[in-house]
Amino acid sequence: MSLNGRTQVAPLDLVAYGSGNFAVGAAMQTLGTYLVFYATAVLGLPGGAVGLMVGLSILWDAVTDPLMGYLSDRTGHGGLGRRHPYLIAGALAIALTNFLVWNVDRSAGAVGRLALLSAWVILFKSAMTVYVTPYSALGAELSTDYNERTAIQAVKSVFFILGLAFVSVAGLYWFFRPTAAYPTGQLNPAAYEAMALATSIAVLASAALCALPTLKYVPRIRERELAFPHRAPEGLKASFARAFTNRPFRLVMLAYTFSNLSSALMSNLGLIVFTYAFGLGSGEIALVVGVQFLFAILSQKPWAALSARRGKRYALVAGFLMSVVGGLYFCALVLLRGRVSGSPLAFMPFAVLAGSGIGALFTLPLAMVADTVDLDEAAGGERIEGVYFGALTFAYKFSQAAALVLIGLALDLAGFDSSLAAQRNGTALALGLLLGLGASVSFGAAALTLRGYGLDEAAVKANRARIRALRGDVG
Repeated sequence: MSLNGRTQVAPLDLVAYGSGNFAVGAAMQTLGTYLVFYATAVLGLPGGAVGLMVGLSILWDAVTDPLMGYLSDRTGHGGLGRRHPYLIAGALAIALTNFLVWNVDRSAGAVGRLALLSAWVILFKSAMTVYVTPYSALGAELSTDYNERTAIQAVKSVFFILGLAFVSVAGLYWFFRPTAAYPTGQLNPAAYEAMALATSIAVLASAALCALPTLKYVPRIRERELAFPHRAPEGLKASFARAFTNRPFRLVMLAYTFSNLSSALMSNLGLIVFTYAFGLGSGEIALVVGVQFLFAILSQKPWAALSARRGKRYALVAGFLMSVVGGLYFCALVLLRGRVSGSPLAFMPFAVLAGSGIGALFTLPLAMVADTVDLDEAAGGERIEGVYFGALTFAYKFSQAAALVLIGLALDLAGFDSSLAAQRNGTALALGLLLGLGASVSFGAAALTLRGYGLDEAAVKANRARIRALRGDVG
């Protein structure tokens, strides 16, 4: 994982950069896993209104991501560089708005509760944009080596998964334990307030651990950027047009978009399906999710090794296909839910398959985006990682926004009633199959999309050689 016989990022600094993704995982998972359940089952808001609210917030998030990427690319090369000012400001804003989301005044009327929740969610999404897009671009700037880029994303993915687990596994065990007043811990409003405080503190710590040690790389990144006189900086429209005309990037973007539809389904339906269709308690759900995350972490080294041997595209497609099998197994459990209800062990094959498969999704697409930026730069273009990562998140979040509106409607159409301790059989069947089949179809579409992707290690090295010829010997 070196270039010209040397590692470009010190191991401890690689870990430090990756630790910043703990903040992303924890904050995203808090909202993604619990918001729909919290809004419907705790705040008593209708599913259609909640789905529309969440969908619009993600649409806002999608629109602001590319703008943030463009802004960070255009930020001056001061002492903090192009990315670090946003890491600091974004982390502070995430911590504050995350706390507000889970402390909505339940004594307000339904309209008031919906208005407050919507405002805090929009502000939270804006704060996430300020942090996440520059953070992702920084990872692409740290190294120019094909395999070290995968290593950077693998470490980053481990911390992201740990952030997810902090919320979904530890959170269910610590914050949502059953009490005498709330035998179903997920219905306890005080649990959400405690979880919010812990998550906000974790976000601040994670961002600090990332930002401080990686500041030393700012001069080297600046040197690369200034070593060769690019063509004149382009405007916002031209920059994004250039990104979207990059064919390998378009294929990665589409594959990432399709595969992340499954994330929308699992995040927003998973807790509901596990609770109401399978009768699992918070500890049992935590066990299933914990095993899934464990195998996502354990799979990082095998995916990196497979990527080094066969290429990133091959490894990513293998991960997608593994996730397809996991989704189909989940559908079988839905059809047999009468036999597996209350038994977390029945979900272990699903957790292993899905966890290992999404381990590739967490790491490889982002490493591939850095390679597609090289293709653009080798043609004499300005290096605009922020624009590329902003465009990537714009595409998949736009599709997620539409999906979440449909999920909210599906809850209403399926007859989901938060006041019922047990849902009708038809409701459980419909929501469970929507989750399992939807995930399998989205991962299958993602695998098919990558058939024409051709940036293997040899092609990336050739692009890096052209860039070095343009810039001299700098990076």
